[in-house]
Amino acid sequence: MEHPVRRADGLALDALFREVTGWTPVMWGPTIVGYGRYHYRYDTGREGDFLATGFSPRKSNLSLYIMPGYAERDALLARLGKHKTGRACLYVNKLADIDMGVLAELIADGLEDLGRRWPVSPS
Repeated sequence: MEHPVRRADGLALDALFREVTGWTPVMWGPTIVGYGRYHYRYDTGREGDFLATGFSPRKSNLSLYIMPGYAERDALLARLGKHKTGRACLYVNKLADIDMGVLAELIADGLEDLGRRWPVSPS
């Protein structure tokens, strides 16, 4: 059975990501909703394409992808609300736990940072 809060949060995130990015989402696999894309190439020669930003409404939490990560975003994260972070993932249990305005700032800041490293384009 579908979780009604998770579905509502997913729809709210879609609206927020569309508003901040101006882009239409594309599915990256079965569960990740992505906005924009970038092509990377490392010094090792490894290269590929990945979403510029997005989210996944997973069963246990909402996983938000802000590239290239959260290392230099402590001031924004301190204002966000209840969350956990991974390398490029932000985990929240429900949107009611966080400040959506701060999340919008994080998304925009992440896209700006990513754009300084790699060219970002719409999905």
